[in-house]
Amino acid sequence: MDLRYSDEDEEFRAEVRAWLHDNLTGDFAAAVGTGGPGSEHENVEIRRAWERRLGEGGWIGLAWPAEYGGREATLMQQVVFGEEYARAQAPGRVNHMGENLLAPTLLAFGTEEQKARFLPPIARGEELWCQGYSEPGAGSDLAALRTTAVRDTETGDWLITGQKVWTSLAHEADWIFVLARTEPESRRHKGITFLLAPMDQPGIDIRPIVQLTGTSEFNEVFFDAARAEAEHVVGAPGDGWRVAMGLLAFERGVSTLAQQIGFEHELRGVVDTAKANGAIRDPALRERLLQSWIDLKLLRCNALRTLGSPDPGAASVAKLVWATWHQRLGTLAMDVGGADATLAAASPYELTAAQRLFLFTKADTIYGGSNEVQRNIIAERVLGLPREPRGDAT
Repeated sequence: MDLRYSDEDEEFRAEVRAWLHDNLTGDFAAAVGTGGPGSEHENVEIRRAWERRLGEGGWIGLAWPAEYGGREATLMQQVVFGEEYARAQAPGRVNHMGENLLAPTLLAFGTEEQKARFLPPIARGEELWCQGYSEPGAGSDLAALRTTAVRDTETGDWLITGQKVWTSLAHEADWIFVLARTEPESRRHKGITFLLAPMDQPGIDIRPIVQLTGTSEFNEVFFDAARAEAEHVVGAPGDGWRVAMGLLAFERGVSTLAQQIGFEHELRGVVDTAKANGAIRDPALRERLLQSWIDLKLLRCNALRTLGSPDPGAASVAKLVWATWHQRLGTLAMDVGGADATLAAASPYELTAAQRLFLFTKADTIYGGSNEVQRNIIAERVLGLPREPRGDAT
């Protein structure tokens, strides 16, 4: 496996680095390092403006066809951009759901009309998206979803009724992609449809969820006959499960490499704390810090090795290992901080970076498919082990 970059890749890296240097100025410079996981509440308006600036520069949808606003960049160029973006600590992106999840799904499953309507506004940084998957009682077991959609007999549109939960940035999004059951009495993976719906309409109620970190980037979304137009079904009615699983495969792509650069920044902060407070002299803590550094390098090698892999287990292995690593880093950050790590930065609930890391990483092994679910996928679909007994037929 050759992990070296070509001369063309390095030229592209210089272009990315220069553009970020020239554009991370003024208000955008003030937002550097903000808006990451657990801090999505920071500088929201500046980060929305930054999304538009990225669109003007042609840095959104790098791999997309040019006709939809992309650059048709290579896989390694996408990696380079993600790495340089993270190294510059540029503001946290507000449209991960649109660019990295919905867009590749439309390219794979959407109609030409859907691509022409939805991809260019994402590429310009103008329309933000959120994901309507999880529900109370249907999180990791997504096939248990109960949200329904029925046809309006006059218009042919779909009327969505139900509840979604843990909907990231729903309060900022312009659109949502929703999984809903459209065939009465259908069960599990059958009878589900993938719908696109505007958030600014009657029948949608958004309620923020306050987390352990004190922030509220997650939301509950309630639908009461909210409308999705007839032409805004991705794939065929009833075929939404196949589309949804295709989307989840895209989630584990190039963005995980940029994520790991962010992990490097966090690990460096923990090491700096250990040096400053003397915890580095503790042999046990020093060994844990070293092991975290080694494991992070292995995460990167595995991510590069499996980019574009058709192996159904590659995505689950990646999610399982980085979520577990990151959660351990959160615990290590608190252990390095010692007794001082338990003190709030300010009242009433101002957290330090280490405290926010510790609390937010508790969710890492749950969201996006829990560790238990990932292990089941690896065991059953890759290793061919017997399926776990289910309470009902699939």
